[in-house]
Amino acid sequence: MPYNTGMNAATYSPKTLVEAVQYFSNADVATEFFVQMRWPVGVCCPHCGSTDVAYLKNQRRWQCREKHARRQFSAKVGTIFEESPMGLDKWFVAVWCITNAKNGISSCELARALGITQKSAWFMLHRVRHAMHVGSFEKFCGTVESDETFIGGKSRNMHLSRRREKIHGTGGMGKAVVHGLIERGNKKRGSKVKATVVPNTKKSMLVPVIQQHVEAGSTVYTDSLQSYNALSAMYVHDAIDHAECYVRGAVHTNGMENFWSLLKRSINGTYVSVDAPHLGRYVDEQAFRFNERKMDDGQRFNLILPGVIGKRLTYKALIGTLEEAPAANNSVDENGDLLN
Repeated sequence: MPYNTGMNAATYSPKTLVEAVQYFSNADVATEFFVQMRWPVGVCCPHCGSTDVAYLKNQRRWQCREKHARRQFSAKVGTIFEESPMGLDKWFVAVWCITNAKNGISSCELARALGITQKSAWFMLHRVRHAMHVGSFEKFCGTVESDETFIGGKSRNMHLSRRREKIHGTGGMGKAVVHGLIERGNKKRGSKVKATVVPNTKKSMLVPVIQQHVEAGSTVYTDSLQSYNALSAMYVHDAIDHAECYVRGAVHTNGMENFWSLLKRSINGTYVSVDAPHLGRYVDEQAFRFNERKMDDGQRFNLILPGVIGKRLTYKALIGTLEEAPAANNSVDENGDLLN
């Protein structure tokens, strides 16, 4: 049977944070909003796909009439919200905040805003970042910039003993590497970015990444890193030597430099520092906001919400990454945000 609380959630969507907090404070309204988005033609069992379900109003759950082990389910099942004790009223506010805060929101700040523990807020934010990761087979074309940056502590801020332990070379030695591509925009559409954490800046690593995301024959501008020299075989490639200048006509990587400044502003200013195993999710977060910057807050919220479906990130899997991968330099708490 179709689920309806009497509110027409399909025709209304909040436009501001104040509207979102007020609208989603009603648990029934929040549930219906998500149900209308997830099952626009009627609720179906996420386990067997049957539409023969009954709504249990007191529990805000459904029961599938087909006989199988997991007959009862809620709207959270099969999403990043699954098995969370937090109601959708708090989840939607968390999604709204991280989606629309230009420099991100720390778990301490979110915990204070929602009245929950910092540990719970930290877990919530990572699950939302997990939903922000969107893989795409669509390749960049036209004019593309490629650049890399290093994320890690500055040696001058380290204690002498830690500096001797971590710093064994110059430049990005011992730091995490993030590679980025940006497709330059035009009057009709804005530029789009793809960024990912990579093990190193060697040719064998960077060239395949570019080939995977950029159409052959496109124009690719890079800095003078020698790893990019092999691009001339597949692309119209030109490089800018930053030791001489930063712009030479249309040849520059200022678009990627702009994105790096946004990423580092959120890491240094809001999160203070991140552990290397989690860095990819912080990159996904900033890339999502950058790519959808032309939208208003409500549009970004409605865009990210379908991305929570079909994805799960358990706490065991989340903290397990800390044990499996080495931490980057200056791997300290994000305002108490990251666990070591």
